[in-house]
Amino acid sequence: MREAFRQILMQAAQSGTAEGLDVLERALSEVERDDVVAQHLATLGLRFEGEDKVSSAARAYALAARATRTRAAYYQLVALRARIVELVRCGDFDPIEGLLDELRQANTAAQDPGQADPSFVDLGWEYELSGDVERAVRCYLLARIARDQHGGEPRTKDGDTFELKIKNLRRLQFDDLLDDGRFDEAIALHARTGHVHGSGPLAAYQLVNTRTLAEAGRARYTEILPARRIAAPNLKFWEPPPPLTSEPGDLDVPPLYLAFIDEARAFPRSNVVIKDDMLVYDLAAHPRRSDILIQDGVNLDQIMMAAFGATHALVEVPEIVHRVEAGLMMFGMQSRNYGHWFGEFLPRMLCFNDPRCPDGIPLCIDDHMPSTHEEILALLDTRNRPVIKLPAKAVAFGRLGMAPVPAFFPFEMRPGRPFYDTVWPADVFAAIRRQILDRARERGALSRRSDRRLFISRKAFTQRVLVNEEAIADRLRPLGFEVIYPETLSFLEQVDIFHSAALIVGSSNSGLNNTLFCRPGCQVLSMIHEELGFNFRAYTSYIESGGAQITFLRGQTIHQPGTVHPFHVSYSVDPSKVVAAVADLAARLPVPAHD
Repeated sequence: MREAFRQILMQAAQSGTAEGLDVLERALSEVERDDVVAQHLATLGLRFEGEDKVSSAARAYALAARATRTRAAYYQLVALRARIVELVRCGDFDPIEGLLDELRQANTAAQDPGQADPSFVDLGWEYELSGDVERAVRCYLLARIARDQHGGEPRTKDGDTFELKIKNLRRLQFDDLLDDGRFDEAIALHARTGHVHGSGPLAAYQLVNTRTLAEAGRARYTEILPARRIAAPNLKFWEPPPPLTSEPGDLDVPPLYLAFIDEARAFPRSNVVIKDDMLVYDLAAHPRRSDILIQDGVNLDQIMMAAFGATHALVEVPEIVHRVEAGLMMFGMQSRNYGHWFGEFLPRMLCFNDPRCPDGIPLCIDDHMPSTHEEILALLDTRNRPVIKLPAKAVAFGRLGMAPVPAFFPFEMRPGRPFYDTVWPADVFAAIRRQILDRARERGALSRRSDRRLFISRKAFTQRVLVNEEAIADRLRPLGFEVIYPETLSFLEQVDIFHSAALIVGSSNSGLNNTLFCRPGCQVLSMIHEELGFNFRAYTSYIESGGAQITFLRGQTIHQPGTVHPFHVSYSVDPSKVVAAVADLAARLPVPAHD
């Protein structure tokens, strides 16, 4: 290597500027091809990469490809890799798709397996963690092309498909745009990538509650129960009461109403109802909207895309393929979940059974609900209404009957806000209890026993697992406890078993919903993990509306990898504490009585 060129190379390395590389490139034309020169240029490129000067690195590698006698294919490959990274760093994504074919050809020419190719998955993850959502989306779009056309990585760092990741990242962008009232920008942004995850076009709708819609003359509204104040639950813990971190639920509960909307559109498995240019959703239009995360259009079973701002929402414009002339809304988000079915959906039947609700209108339910849900519905329905099972497709209703959740019940709070612990109204759930027990008696389904001891198994579930359940069961069996697996029983069989119990031990989950049907004075020991934000008030207010008494026993949380919701972590409980608590609760049992 001639001394003059060596000096120019050193100056270019020291300056690290485009001007230095320009001088180097001109000097290279006067030097014969030489692998040593090429190696020095490649080393310079490597140094620039380490300094995150990818543009300079790409040029240095390209110069190495010009200088070498024997390794042109390899240096062209590394130059192309650096060029792609440079374009990503500059945010100039449009040319990159065309370079992917060149990259594959360069790998073939260099006989390189491509393991050092730029990872759009890694780059997307880097931008995602730094909060640069748009660049993350563009990287994942390229990763998707690399996957489909070049055998690239199949998923994101956290295991999502690229399609789902792009959809969720777009929703983050929508949230910011919606808060600023920039609906058109959000709609245009979605138009660029909606096809990737199979979503149709979006439209903006004003958020309103049902009463506001009625006041605007677009719905008929009748109060079944007025707004009222309810009593605070009396929380009981076997150990000294812990310092809870949840927000106590409001004791002023809203009215229970019956409303009808003509020519409405709805989405099964979701709570979204659209009337003209308005989205009718009490929770989304609540004064505390800014504290709440609305999950419609987000959860995996949702059939449309949606994003909610303070006053408006973006919702995928449905391709209506199904029409129902009239129906009562017993479908919605989480309808298949036993706990949500009891808390959010069954109270609607008090309104749909009311004489002011016309006969003959079918009950509309989601088609993926378990059979026990339909069994419960049949017991509560006093009007012998037909039932329509709605598939996961948007529906146009000629007339849609609606009734509310009986209390403010946000599905999830925004990060940084404490969990909201809803207090359920006893009058509503006492009425549900009374009707189901009456129907069970009519069918001869209730035994006269009132002394059973039940241990409710959680084995069939993968969330909120009591990991030492079997050890606890072994300690309880000698004390007269039967191990019950509710998922193996019909609903009426469950009602009978719980109604005949004097003492129940179980994990705090939907399996305890049936304690609503226990006799007054039945003692319930509810085991749970250490989470101080858990919804203790919701469990207590719901269960004790039927007369049973619930006491909580907190165990030890089993820390799990990943992003498990704090409510759903697994845990263990000391069996000796369970036995001691059972002895304490047994002493509180009343003289057996019938109700």
